[in-house]
Amino acid sequence: MSGETAADSFVEALHDAGVEVIFGNLGSDHPAIIEALAAARERGHENPAVVLAPHEASALAAAHGYALVTGRPQAVFVHVDVGTANLGGGVHNAARARVPVLIFAGLTPFTLEGELPGTRNHYPNHLQDVHDQHGLVRPYVKWSYDLRTGLNARQVVFRALQLSESAPQGPVYLTAAREVLASTGEGRQTDPALWRPIDPIPAPTDAVHEIAEALAAARFPLIVTSALGRNERSVADLVELAELLGIGVVQPIPSALNFPSDHELQLGYATEPLLDRADVIVVIDCDAPWMLAKARPSADAAVYYVDSDPLKQDIPLWYTESRRFIRADSGVALQQLLAAARILPTRGDVDDRVAAIRAEHEAQRSAWEVEVDSADLTAASVSAAVGALLGAEGIVLNEAITNSDTVFRHIPRQRPGSLYSSGGSSLGWSGGAAVGVKLARPDAMVVSIVGDGTFFFSIPSSTYWMAKRYGAPFLTVILDNGGWNATKQNVVREYSGGVANSSDQLWVNLGQTADQPGIAAAAGDALAVRIESADELEGGLRAALDVVRAGRSAVVSVRLHPISGQQPDAPRAVGATS
Repeated sequence: MSGETAADSFVEALHDAGVEVIFGNLGSDHPAIIEALAAARERGHENPAVVLAPHEASALAAAHGYALVTGRPQAVFVHVDVGTANLGGGVHNAARARVPVLIFAGLTPFTLEGELPGTRNHYPNHLQDVHDQHGLVRPYVKWSYDLRTGLNARQVVFRALQLSESAPQGPVYLTAAREVLASTGEGRQTDPALWRPIDPIPAPTDAVHEIAEALAAARFPLIVTSALGRNERSVADLVELAELLGIGVVQPIPSALNFPSDHELQLGYATEPLLDRADVIVVIDCDAPWMLAKARPSADAAVYYVDSDPLKQDIPLWYTESRRFIRADSGVALQQLLAAARILPTRGDVDDRVAAIRAEHEAQRSAWEVEVDSADLTAASVSAAVGALLGAEGIVLNEAITNSDTVFRHIPRQRPGSLYSSGGSSLGWSGGAAVGVKLARPDAMVVSIVGDGTFFFSIPSSTYWMAKRYGAPFLTVILDNGGWNATKQNVVREYSGGVANSSDQLWVNLGQTADQPGIAAAAGDALAVRIESADELEGGLRAALDVVRAGRSAVVSVRLHPISGQQPDAPRAVGATS
């Protein structure tokens, strides 16, 4: 074949649009892509780096982590329907976290008899022909499309990234059959600068002034946010606004650092205990500011909701009551609020509000200190030890699930960009994400805190192979409580006096029998550390941090008290009689 192929145009468009990395798990649908990448390099043309992932979920998690740090979308290449299916819950996480990423998968060839280059030539080509491959990801992606000709490949790639980056950001899905990727013909050139995402939307001026005046006049004002800090500049703006008007800030399930944890106006990670006192509440970038089954704002509280999607249109059942729902870019809206607050008449009660919130902050911290018992291995004592050794250094990825709030409390983070969580609810994100974060910030110490169940979900054989292969070492600390505590806690909440809990028949027990650090050692030459007593903790963590600083991953598994002692069921053998 001669001439530019659709695959050539595709790869060139990715580079021109600013995609730096293709996180890939390639297959029989990618020969033209591979040829295009190789040919471009032979000609001395720049194109995205290719980072291979032995499992597709690791590839998407790494792209997710990379995008969190850089703010720029990357590409994930997977193999037809089966590779798309292997992305699993990672697509859910990218969607719920509003992370921009372009996912590309081939389609099985649409010719059988050699009619076109790329025709079917191996039996899996038949098996991978499904009615609706896009349906595997349709509930989660902002847009999906099948590239049908190379003549508009550049335009389709630019449109995909434009949609992915426009608020609310999220994943997009593109496919192409082998025949299309191998087809020749030069399409029209177009400048990626003409395909920018939608400009950030400001809040209406009247709404800005209404909110600023309400906050200034409040007795106990609150700002509730989970993801504002994805825009790192917004952290300083939020601090200034809170100090100017005397506002408490609470971060339920934060997916980024939104407010310094040691600031006197920081009121922790649970909104519900504060709702009965708050008379003005501004929710910014938060999907679940409170759970109505637990608590709700007082009847006379003024609630304002600011978000790029304030009605959560992709969540079928979701509602909360608010005086105003404002569709706006959170960073822009915050700057507007700050500008409005600066020109308000000075009020004499700001110092009193600050003092009251400071007292609440200090009472919280005193209660948190009681959680730490250095004589025992608990989630609190382990997190406190990690926090003490890490100090202000590094980036923490928190996927400890039932212990997430404990990690937030005891590994305090102050700097923008120093804390992330998945933003979704599909477990196993943090392993691949840590690789992506480290690739984007190679000089940073990256620390992932997980439970033992989450570690299994992270596909550690893939994760630590990537970390070793691409020089992206990080520290993993496993809080090994021997099972899926989230499942147990859901049973306890719904059936607090039930048979399942009282008889320890919960089917959540993983048994603390697997050598989880050993998996990472085998797959990626990681240092494997197992800690079973409190006197081993500090030394084990120090050694692990030293190893990571020297360029090698480390996994520290800390044996906590098990959540269940249930023995595994013994299935009856086939043909056995009772």
